[in-house]
Amino acid sequence: MDTRIVGLASYLPANRVPASYFREFADADSRTLSENPMFAPPAFRHHAGPEESNVDLMCAAIERLPEPAAAAVAGVDVILTHSQLPDLPVVGCGGDVARRLKLSPSLVLDLHNGGCAAFILMLHLARTLFAAGTARTALLLTATNAAGNVFTQDRVRTLPQAAIPGDGAAAAVVSAAADGEGITVREVVLAQHSEYAGDMTAAIDPPRKYWEAGSGQLHVGFTESKIAKVLARGNRLVPEVALAAAAAGGLRGPEVGHLVTNQPNRTFLRNWREALELPPERHPDTFDECGNLFAVGVPHTLATSLAQGRIDRGEPVVLAAFAHAGDFAAAALLQT
Repeated sequence: MDTRIVGLASYLPANRVPASYFREFADADSRTLSENPMFAPPAFRHHAGPEESNVDLMCAAIERLPEPAAAAVAGVDVILTHSQLPDLPVVGCGGDVARRLKLSPSLVLDLHNGGCAAFILMLHLARTLFAAGTARTALLLTATNAAGNVFTQDRVRTLPQAAIPGDGAAAAVVSAAADGEGITVREVVLAQHSEYAGDMTAAIDPPRKYWEAGSGQLHVGFTESKIAKVLARGNRLVPEVALAAAAAGGLRGPEVGHLVTNQPNRTFLRNWREALELPPERHPDTFDECGNLFAVGVPHTLATSLAQGRIDRGEPVVLAAFAHAGDFAAAALLQT
């Protein structure tokens, strides 16, 4: 039985924010740091409203699924979700999505450690469950509303990192089938690098635990040394898993039809496609319209490219991404 993506859709909040919004608030240090390739801002990004939860975003993406995948949502066996900024500290979004849509899955898994590679991790878990015979359909959901909530705080929006993230959501219906329509998941490669797990940190000034009361505003803690480490790791990790996934299907890098990755910044995008010896037109991204969408980036860019007719039927496509400061990376070889 093959694992097939039989429906894919994404959603962006209506509030489209230009880079000038952040330039208005940036201090001198931020303007200098914005010259660093890690923080070169996109032209636009979309911000979720203060009351727009991850569950709201996920349900909006589900509403955009094409038929017959939209009808299949009612009977899915498994729901897999990832949210960049969970709505509640203790629980994920999957159960609430099921409640809101009146679904009755046999299993709900909320994945926190997949990071920007969460969609590919979900494909792996769906394949594993299908192979075990415990499920035949899965609903894969990613969402982020961190840009409109964390990065617009009055003391955070002055930082160079604030202009990079965007908000959005993506939904995919995946099924086990011997034949039929859909995108076949041929190979999945996972790479766990737990030695880097402690390098992603939150910063608050004055210091406090994130759950403690205080005046400081939470944001991601970047230092010059961390930036250099993440750039070096990202440049290596994504090509490694992308080439491994291609090789598992008997392909070299230049033989890949299209490469779809997460999109932290333009430097990574350029270095990754060059590592696979691909021209820019075969490495689509939505960075200048959406910024860094974290885990939403891969499925949103894939859905956008398919809708625009950029990817031909029967073409081999590699999805690849790394998470956080490099503690996890994953890639998948698809046959469209």
